[in-house]
Amino acid sequence: MSQALAKEIPQEEGEGGSRRSSWGLLVTAGVGGTLVALYAVATPFVTPALRKVCLPFVPATAAQIQNVLKMLENRSGSLVDIGSGDGRIVIAAAKKGFQAVGYELNPWLVWYSRYRAWRDGVHQNAKFYISDLWKVSFSHYRNVVVFGVPQMMPQLEKKLEEELECNARIIACRFPFPCWIPDHTTGEGIDTVNF
Repeated sequence: MSQALAKEIPQEEGEGGSRRSSWGLLVTAGVGGTLVALYAVATPFVTPALRKVCLPFVPATAAQIQNVLKMLENRSGSLVDIGSGDGRIVIAAAKKGFQAVGYELNPWLVWYSRYRAWRDGVHQNAKFYISDLWKVSFSHYRNVVVFGVPQMMPQLEKKLEEELECNARIIACRFPFPCWIPDHTTGEGIDTVNF
């Protein structure tokens, strides 16, 4: 009997070692999968900070959205939000009857914006595209909303001046264009909006 017991003990230890090895593989796969998923989700939010002009995602406040809508009163036609983020301004404009379009570099934000537009029932009037603003022509828009950073405003001012018709309304949120003197300003602090 003792010989049979002695033969069984190494087998059990071998099975235990195999179980430990399986758990080790599972833990390694789980940690690796988590890191890959974290990388896939975080990269679109981090890479804008690595560009020549840092373009972070900063959601529009409710007051800022109301100020933009106030600046759009008595206007109609097409609207574009340059750097649309999570789509708040585009969706609010679509609810007011505009054919609104948002351009954004971050694919997660574009997909989320499309979902919110669908959920809010304005997906027919609100479209979102993953695109670099420097590679898009804004010539067919009558209303332009920009939530830019000071470093990009001089270049964007030149681009819009070349592409837009003279009756287009350009609304700058928070940071004004360097050479254009605003006709109207509403809000204060981070909620400042002017055109």
